[in-house]
Formats: sequence, structure tokens, C-alpha cells
Amino acid sequence: MHPVTINSSTILAIEDDPVLGAYLHEELQRGGYQVTWCRSGLEGLETAARQAFDLVLMDILLPGLNGLDALARLRRHSATPVILMSALGAEADRISGFERGADDYLPKPFSFTELRVRIEAILRRVAFERRGRPAQEVPAGQLRFDEQTCDVSLDGAWAGLTPSEFRLLETLHQSHGEVLSKAFLYQQVLQRGYARHDRSLDMHVSQIRRKLKAIGYHECQVRTVWGKGYLFGAGEAD
Repeated sequence: MHPVTINSSTILAIEDDPVLGAYLHEELQRGGYQVTWCRSGLEGLETAARQAFDLVLMDILLPGLNGLDALARLRRHSATPVILMSALGAEADRISGFERGADDYLPKPFSFTELRVRIEAILRRVAFERRGRPAQEVPAGQLRFDEQTCDVSLDGAWAGLTPSEFRLLETLHQSHGEVLSKAFLYQQVLQRGYARHDRSLDMHVSQIRRKLKAIGYHECQVRTVWGKGYLFGAGEAD
């Protein structure tokens, strides 16, 4: 069994389709996870408010409160990693999901093997981040990286990064000024192979830029090096 399942990680699955919901519940529990299944966005939010989870799987097309709005509400008080699931294939829907704080996006139909790999990748990152390191003492005007909250702050103002955004920024920051390829970042940060049609990394970069700008951080930027990848350094973001 993969090491991330041994500790019986807790997953909240929010899916209104009775067949898919039952399948996810059964297969994930068979894989060693503790699964709570909710059938609406409101029920999922109420459950998440009562209990802490290691990861949330959420469909976008939910009755009543849709998954995107439920995610936006969840992000007001929780940094729990979220994987969105949807049969909607439009790029606008994926962008909206990442803008509201999703860590990953899985289009339907998907294989359980792919879902399991993506869950394990996120849980590995969470386990790594929870090991924790002492809070950094940084000079005024510089970013402070906080492993416990998976966020960065500037002079007390928090950016509100998702765990995936935090891990991406931290990886780029640790290689300050060095160009890191998309293939490397997909493997290192998202822990899956790079596919040319996958825009997840680009969307995370866009959100990091927006959030750093919002807290007034301009000293360095996540810059695009066309045909090569990304770097974190001085200069305008491309």
C-alpha cells in the first residue's frame, strides 16, 4: 500500500450523482482512506465546518449551491486541498476553479487510477508541509514563508495562497533566479507528468502573481521564460 494511505487520510467527497458518489466512497475506502460522502454543496460545507479533512473532492455541478461557490465559501476559513471534478471542459470553468482556490482539476470521465494518483500527490505535499519548519524571521519588505499555514506574508499581510500555489512559489523561491522547466515543476509540485494541454501550472502561476500584487509585493515576480519554463526573480512578470 502507498505510504500516504497507511495513516487513513480523511477525504470529504461532495458528489450528487448517486452512482459516482457510491463508487468513489467504496473505492477510496478500499484504498485505505476514511471517506465522508455528501450530496450537495451546502451539506459539504456544513460537514467541513464540523470536521477537519485532509482533502476535499468536489463536483462543480451540484444542486443548489454549485461547487465553485461552495469552494469560494470554504476558502474563507480553510486551506484544505481541493480537487474539483467536472464534466465541463471549457477553459473558463477550469480558470474559475483555480481562481476560487482549487488545487487541482479532474475532468470527467476519469479513471480511478488517475484520481488516486492525484490524491496521493497532494497528500504527499501536505505531509511534507506539515512536518513544519521554524517560522522565518525576515526583514521588513520581504516575503515570509509559513509552512504551517502554507501561505506567505508581507509585513503581516497574508497572500491567501492555496497549498499548491504555496508549494510552487516555495520551489521557485528556493531556486531564485534559476529557470525551472514546466516538466520539472509538474513533477516536483503537482507530482504528475507534464501534458501540453494541461494548463494547471499556468493557472497557479497567474493566481500567485495576482495574490502577491494584492499584498503589495513587487520586489520579485514569477516570470515566464518562453520555451523554457518559469523563474522567480526581479523584473516584470511576462
